This record gives sequence, structure tokens and C-alpha cells, in this order.
Amino acid sequence: MVARISSRSALANDFLMLMDRVPGFAPVDFRNAVLKDNALSRGSHSARLKLFKELKGRYILDDGSPLFAAFLGEWQRHSEPQERQLLAYTLFTLNDRTVYVTSCEWLFSRIREAGSELRVNDLLAFYRMLGKQGHPEIARWTQSTLTRVAQHYLASVRDFGLATGGIRKVVVRPSLKPAPIRLLVRALRLAGLADADVIRHPSFKIFGLAPSDVVDALGDLNRGGSLRFRMQADVIELTL
Repeated sequence: MVARISSRSALANDFLMLMDRVPGFAPVDFRNAVLKDNALSRGSHSARLKLFKELKGRYILDDGSPLFAAFLGEWQRHSEPQERQLLAYTLFTLNDRTVYVTSCEWLFSRIREAGSELRVNDLLAFYRMLGKQGHPEIARWTQSTLTRVAQHYLASVRDFGLATGGIRKVVVRPSLKPAPIRLLVRALRLAGLADADVIRHPSFKIFGLAPSDVVDALGDLNRGGSLRFRMQADVIELTL
């Protein structure tokens, strides 16, 4: 894992603003919006260039990427602000290993506990444990890097609507939205997983869904017409 978010948070608000202000979705459109049009209101070219590089690192911004292309498809299909916010969270999480592991293994249990407080010290303890249990690269992070990663992760969780508060952050369980779920399913299929493995995959934990919850969640979306899902014995039908 790399400490990509040690320097900055997810830049969620900048990304969502960029998506709203770019008329097209080609890579050059994103670059021109940030660097030439100054759509994100940075005072100098160097600040705009730095911001663009950080946004690209977090959100890909290239429709040549199958994951980003899948994200764009869901973005264009779903316009509700909260849904798009969670859709951006899904892309960010799938594109950053540190964020993914933190969301699945640390945030998940807190989402399941209503009103759970998100504490920097608890997250630091989690990272130290990871450094001893399979992620030795984390053990090499300095204390300042660990602290920045923890602080920026929690700020990102709040900016994506999964927590409220400033200094004291309290988790908010996300409501079931079609676009983020559909993007995750597409991502798992891009990874080569069969549908039987998709519906059992631990990645749904990023939404607070345990593996035992996924079938019911997909059933709800099927009834709402957001996708087609049927499961009978070992036969699974999952159509987006």
C-alpha cells in the first residue's frame, strides 16, 4: 500500500465540482478545465497543475480506463447529488489500496454501529496492526505520515457524506443507492469475477454491507428496477 492520501484528502468537493463543470468527459476536457479555465479557482498555474495531478491520481480522469468509463456511465445515468457523492467515493476507494483496506476492515464495523465516533487514535492503532499483520510497508511509515493518512482519510469520509462533524466525526450509514452498487459490480466483473463470486465479495463492506446482506440489497435494487437480480439455488442472474 502507498500513502497517497498523506499529502491531501480525497479532494472530493473539487472532484464533484469538476464533474459538474466539464462539458465533455475526455481527458483533455478535464485538464483544460483545471489548467486553462481555472474551473476550480486556484490562484496560480503551479497550484492548478498540482491539483490536476492529485485529482488524476485519485480519480483516473481517463475514459480509456475501463473503471473510469464505468464510473462515467453511472454518473451520466444518475443525477441525484447524494448518489453521485457515493459514486465518487466508490471510484476513489477502488482506485486506492490504502483507502480500500481501511474502508473494508476499519470503517465497515463502525458504519454498522449507529452513531459510532471516528477517532484518529483508533485509526492509528488499526494502521499499526496492519503494519504487523501483512502490510509491512505501513510499518515503515513515519509517525507523521501515519497521522496525516488517518486525518485525511477521516476528512475524506466526511466529505463523501459518510460522517458528520468537524473535530468530532460521527459515522453516517449510507442509504442504498443504485449507482455505487452498479459501479462496484462492474469493477468486480472487470477483475474477472463470476457473478457467484461477485455477490459474495467483501468489497461491499465499503457501503457497510456484510456478505450476508448483499443478496437482500441486490434484491431491493431489482425490485426498484435499478438492475435485474434473481437467485435460485446455484443459478444467479445479475444484469446491469
